[in-house]
Amino acid sequence: MTKPKALYKVIFIQAGKQYEVFVRELHSSNIFGFIEIGDFVWDTQTTIVLDPSHEKLKDEFTAVDHTFLPMHCILRVDRVAQNGTAKIIELNDKVTHFPGPVYTPKK
Repeated sequence: MTKPKALYKVIFIQAGKQYEVFVRELHSSNIFGFIEIGDFVWDTQTTIVLDPSHEKLKDEFTAVDHTFLPMHCILRVDRVAQNGTAKIIELNDKVTHFPGPVYTPKK
């Protein structure tokens, strides 16, 4: 019997929005400073009320096999037992985080 692949919940910020997605593949990328995620898992429960942010995420990542996220944009990564609902949360901050270097030189 094969062991099921791990499931990860990845929370990151992009363009003033907080994204929460579920993926089965997560590893450091060959591109310096990036994390690679792939094999997106979508909530397939049939419900009357559809979450518009979930549908927007599915549309945005429909043709995406893998995506590369800058390390400084990732807020949290959790290994989870069950799939949840992917969502986008609009951030109403007036201050935007300016990305800094991953490594700072010693003085």
